[in-house]
Amino acid sequence: MTIEVKVPQLPESISEATVVGWHKAAGDTVNRDENLVDLETEKVVLEVPAPKDGVLTEIKKNDGDTVEADDVLAIVAPDASPKEKPAEDGEQSAEDKKAGKPTRELEQGSPRTSPSVRKLLEEHDLDPSSLKGTGKDGRLLKEDMLKYLEGKEKSATKEKESEKASLRSPLETKSKGERAERREPMSRLRATVASRLKNAQNTAAMLTTFNDVNLQAVMDIRAKYKEAFEEKHGVRLGMMSFFAKAGVEALKRYPIVNAYVEGDEIVYHDYQDIGIAAASPRGLVVPVVRGVGQKSFAEIEAEIAQLGKKARDGKLTMEELSGGTFTITNGGVFGSMLSTPILNPPQSGILGMHRIEKRPVAENGEVAIRPMMYLALTYDHRIIDGAEAVRFLVTVKEMLEDPARLLLQI
Repeated sequence: MTIEVKVPQLPESISEATVVGWHKAAGDTVNRDENLVDLETEKVVLEVPAPKDGVLTEIKKNDGDTVEADDVLAIVAPDASPKEKPAEDGEQSAEDKKAGKPTRELEQGSPRTSPSVRKLLEEHDLDPSSLKGTGKDGRLLKEDMLKYLEGKEKSATKEKESEKASLRSPLETKSKGERAERREPMSRLRATVASRLKNAQNTAAMLTTFNDVNLQAVMDIRAKYKEAFEEKHGVRLGMMSFFAKAGVEALKRYPIVNAYVEGDEIVYHDYQDIGIAAASPRGLVVPVVRGVGQKSFAEIEAEIAQLGKKARDGKLTMEELSGGTFTITNGGVFGSMLSTPILNPPQSGILGMHRIEKRPVAENGEVAIRPMMYLALTYDHRIIDGAEAVRFLVTVKEMLEDPARLLLQI
């Protein structure tokens, strides 16, 4: 009895997805829970597993197709082929007997091979002793044969293309100075990011205020305690936990920055869930660290590290990407000196970090060299006044320049 492989129920507010890559081809054997295909939604990539062991008999949706929940992606049928014991050297397999083939002696000392492997050896006139097997005792597996044949086919294709290039007339050859163009469709994530950011510009009255911060005290703490911190907590003491904690204290003092506009109402949050913007192979993502105010520095650093790894691996879930109340973005890791970050709707505030640069500053009437960073706060001027925005940023600055305030909450 065949089984339909369907698009799973999509996360709330997402109506469709895009097929981005099949891991199996029609005719392949599949195992239960093995990932068959990846679907890209507006925020995450979903894996669709095989519902049971069998054979993928038909693929109904190809790469690039748009699908909705419960659409049929493929058909899986039970594997009807008998599970036969691999033939010993010199033995005749059940498959060979049925076909009326004579017993085929393998070369002396060659490892045993299955009927499917022997069939491929015969079809392509290959010597098993010249191929490397990855099975037990060097046994040739079907996967070894397919990999070898695929590589052989690619090599032949490459040779043909090389021959065609050598025969091409001078008029057909592109000159070095020719400027080529290429087009490729936006990924669903990139298109969604583009739409949301443009919507933020069209909807919110965005304004950015700037300040700078002396990070000497933070750097001193990290230098003094980083080894002990990592030894005890098993995680590196980074900069982001200090900024997240400072941001929480500022949000508590100026809760309007932690609010958002809905219709003609202002919605306030009495908690602080901080989105940490991160680059991923698929584009910009903003996983959320929840309840930052109740978490320790070690818990914040561990969660940021875990979410960062999942972002790079494309394993973030919808829950991990939803529901932030405020965002921090660090362009400094890429070398940015100063920027005006765009709001992450429907949030009303986003804090931009930048590169740390040693600069001369005046301290107690003398010039000193200190690690300085420019800070930027972009806010929705519809509900946040300039005075509140500036005071919010000054609070972040004060907390970072005197980190004892974070512990004492003063």
